[in-house]
Amino acid sequence: MREELKKKGPFESLEQEAMLGILRTSDLLENRLARLLRTFGLTPSQYNAMRIMRGEKVPMPCLEVADRMIQVSPAITRVVDQLLHRGLIHKQQSNQDRRVFLVGLTDEGLTLLDKLDEPIQSLHRELLGHVSAEDLHSLNRILQIAREQISG
Repeated sequence: MREELKKKGPFESLEQEAMLGILRTSDLLENRLARLLRTFGLTPSQYNAMRIMRGEKVPMPCLEVADRMIQVSPAITRVVDQLLHRGLIHKQQSNQDRRVFLVGLTDEGLTLLDKLDEPIQSLHRELLGHVSAEDLHSLNRILQIAREQISG
């Protein structure tokens, strides 16, 4: 990591080295994902929101989509508006609570996600397929421990 960042001296702590390693790796992975999604005219936030809607299968509150995003998106309204403009999702006011708007995929949005499934899986294999299953399980466990401490 020191060589990669061209850092002259040692890291101040093991935690600092790990943190910078996570951030650097995240940036590299995000850039590759963004490049793939751009070829389909989507941003990572748009794809994430659509993926959440597909998993739910029925229209869901817009704020629930925001809560379930991988990256916190304070601009969920903008993401929804962009997807609406492209005809990839629909939006309707809730009958139970007029303040709540429900969002769901259109057929066009579902078709686009279906087209993305294999390229996304292929990207996952390309970027992490060389890491053993055991190491991936360990990595997932370690990241879960870190997230629990941060959000807890």
